[in-house]
Amino acid sequence: MTGRTTQHLCNRIAIAFDFDDTLAPDTFASLIGDLGYDIEKFKAEKYEPLKKNGWDGIPARFFTLLEGARDQADNEKRLTRSYLKRYGEQLQLFSGVAEMFDKLRQRVQAIDPNLVLEFYIISSGFADIVKSTSIAHQFKAIWGCDLHFGEDGEAVCLKHTVTHPDKVRYLYYLSRGIESHSEDDLMFVYQDVPHSELYIPLDQVIYVGDGTSDLPCFRLINQHKGIPIAVFPDGSAREWARKYDVSASQRVMALVEADYSDNSLLMQTLGLAVESMAKKIRIQQLGDRVLEDAKDGV
Repeated sequence: MTGRTTQHLCNRIAIAFDFDDTLAPDTFASLIGDLGYDIEKFKAEKYEPLKKNGWDGIPARFFTLLEGARDQADNEKRLTRSYLKRYGEQLQLFSGVAEMFDKLRQRVQAIDPNLVLEFYIISSGFADIVKSTSIAHQFKAIWGCDLHFGEDGEAVCLKHTVTHPDKVRYLYYLSRGIESHSEDDLMFVYQDVPHSELYIPLDQVIYVGDGTSDLPCFRLINQHKGIPIAVFPDGSAREWARKYDVSASQRVMALVEADYSDNSLLMQTLGLAVESMAKKIRIQQLGDRVLEDAKDGV
């Protein structure tokens, strides 16, 4: 036998999450409210005019937020590094999120104790906030927008953006085992990499997101036979489907409420998703064992 008969074996599974409206309420909207603004009025008067003037959505969101914070007289609510840290520490996550990680790891390890389940954040929101939450230690990597802070600790401008199409790049980072972002990685990340050299193949990745920013990721995960899951924080599945009108390539395997509590539809879905991937890996392990026995003449 000269070639490899079974697929290359990787003992890792990944779940990549969006953050805003996926694991927690929208931080942009809640920050605007915390600064004393009415969110709908703020968007209409400050954000929408920039969009009409040709601004991209993410720079417009951050610019208006920074301008709004500077206009406030309350110095305790300036967008400083310490303010965002406190905000992240106090952020209320969706029901069951904090307990989810260990429960899903247990589901995987019940099938094979040697399998590893890793978690990632790929967000177009505030990385600084996510890194200050009570669940930050659960993630192998947290990718999101970064702010530049002045010597006084106040946010000055947006330093690094993760646009909606950029999110796909970070799925490639995940699959190649790259944890930090740099311009030097751009050449490598889009090159073809042999399946045997991938840190985690994309068919062993589950992606969970809530809306427009996640559609490119849904498409990529579909292409590679992973599992895309959409969540909605409020409303209904029908309203979500009508709002986003996804194409065939962007369709998700499940569309459920963002509720991570015991026996919720989402936790049942995530549990089955990680178990299905774990069992697939286990089948590959058994196949490899048979081939090894054949080589040894057993």
